[in-house]
Amino acid sequence: MNNLPCFLIPIIVGVISAILGYLLGKMLSGGNNNKIDLNLQGDLTACHDNNSKLKATISSITAELNTLKSEVDNNTQSFSSNITNKTASILFDSSNALLNYGKKVKEDDLKIVEGIGPKIEELFHNVGIKTWKQLSETPLEKLQSVLDNAGSRFAMHNPSTWAKQCLYAYQGKWKELKEWQKTLNSGKE
Repeated sequence: MNNLPCFLIPIIVGVISAILGYLLGKMLSGGNNNKIDLNLQGDLTACHDNNSKLKATISSITAELNTLKSEVDNNTQSFSSNITNKTASILFDSSNALLNYGKKVKEDDLKIVEGIGPKIEELFHNVGIKTWKQLSETPLEKLQSVLDNAGSRFAMHNPSTWAKQCLYAYQGKWKELKEWQKTLNSGKE
């Protein structure tokens, strides 16, 4: 080895070191990039899977929420309807009617109205007017139309006070109804 000039040894060692450094750096950096890429790819796949699961969960919750909302709306309507019906029942007190009106009264009996008998009550029931409240809210023109459509026997009746009489009955104002009916002539003022 003495034949090699001394300056070549450091150059050869430098070149070998450079090659080894380059190869070692390439191997280490290439291996880490692959590992990082694989880790990132795995994380990205996990995120996509979670995103899909979350979308399915949101979809399921939204459907359940819409079902519950629909049920609440239906229950609210039913509750409102029940309250309205119960309010009518609460307002009606047969003992109060007997005490202040002077006779036994059946709830929503349209025949307590001066001028309405069983046949006219039946006419109103046939067109859906079955309660004091309904009759009290029906326009005079519709009441007259029901009578007119039933023929001349009924057309001669005057329903102008019937809605107000039913309103008194619906509200449980039996004294007022009785006093007012005393002034009526067959239900007419």
